[in-house]
Amino acid sequence: MLSLRTSSRALGRSLRRFKSAEAAGSSSSSSQRLAPAQAGTLLDIGIRDIFDSDHDMFREMTRNFFETEVKPFHAEWEKAGEVPRELWTKAGEMGLLANMVPEEYGGLGTDCLYPAIVWEEQSYSGCTGPGFAMHSDIVAPYITNYGTEEQKSRILPKLVSGEWIGALGMTEPSAGSDFANIKTVAVKDGDDYIINGSKVFITNGWLCDVCIVCAKTNPEKGAHGVSLFLIEDGMKGFVKGNKLNKMGMKAQDTCELFFEDLRVPASAMLGPVDKGFYCVMQELPQERLLIADMGVASAEAVFEQSRDYVTERKAFKGKLSDLQTVSHKLAEMKTDVCVGRAFVDQCIALHSEHKLKSDQASMAKYWCTDLQSKIADHGVQLHGGWGYMWEYDVCKHYVDARVQSIYGGANEIMKELIGRSITNPR
Repeated sequence: MLSLRTSSRALGRSLRRFKSAEAAGSSSSSSQRLAPAQAGTLLDIGIRDIFDSDHDMFREMTRNFFETEVKPFHAEWEKAGEVPRELWTKAGEMGLLANMVPEEYGGLGTDCLYPAIVWEEQSYSGCTGPGFAMHSDIVAPYITNYGTEEQKSRILPKLVSGEWIGALGMTEPSAGSDFANIKTVAVKDGDDYIINGSKVFITNGWLCDVCIVCAKTNPEKGAHGVSLFLIEDGMKGFVKGNKLNKMGMKAQDTCELFFEDLRVPASAMLGPVDKGFYCVMQELPQERLLIADMGVASAEAVFEQSRDYVTERKAFKGKLSDLQTVSHKLAEMKTDVCVGRAFVDQCIALHSEHKLKSDQASMAKYWCTDLQSKIADHGVQLHGGWGYMWEYDVCKHYVDARVQSIYGGANEIMKELIGRSITNPR
């Protein structure tokens, strides 16, 4: 077992050794690994052929982190509406944050398989408070892919260490994520830009040290007149609203952001002027993939919790699982989850080779988040009245699942995008 005190530097050395072994053709084979449907449980370590023994060690360390550093305190953080900053720096020390960031900027330079392990283990734990995925695998890639050398060298190491927390300011009160109707504007004034507007439903917004903000620099061009800006905490005119009282994900800080005559230098722009829409389109497949993967992982956890409950619960002179209607429901749940896992693993493997297409990511996002909600509903039903109690993880999985089909692009939009790829292929 990897110690919880394993440093990101030591982990980096391990990964470099693995890369060297892989290049030499001596890496551990994954051909004999069990498929989830064949394993003792869907959460077993050492299964799924997209992973190998190095991933297993990283998964064991990550699972231990969430079980010891997050789960015992999550109820307290739900009341606070945020997780403590100390958790972020602990995660950074462990190499759990932004590990796809290149090594020259403090990261581990991995592909998406290592972040996927963090997505999944967080979902298995049922602890949605830490906004690690937004920070590590949405915000950091924007800066890695479109930032200047100054922006990358100054900001990325702080994201990797957890010293800084990242957010993405895209959604607006009246526009949702519709770029053409974004109201936030950035007006050129000499060598600066003056930003006015607001954003809503911003994950990590309350704690963020840096936020990527979408603003129109050329309103006449609609969606194609949007630029991205790096806005830092403490800038005059950058105001954080109150934390929002959400249905679920209660420990994850979410708030409104306001920009009131916020003056920033031109050097705060991320990527080319008027190319924000292009940048976002390039990054959305990974965002949608991580939402899909976390959805399937949540469903896997709910299935296992439900199986444990019905095989232990006594009713009608036996166990609940002795009832045919219950065992058939478990059969349906496991089959659906394993089908979803197979498709998401295919998408993860393609993405690790930079081959995942946007329409495939949209398929995964809509289907797997719908699956997540369906399995959570079944899980609550199988738990009976206890499934409605907040102290049971299945209850939290149920309410936390609801937003998955909304953010990252509503599932109705996903179907529209998939439909276009079918009827009007490029």
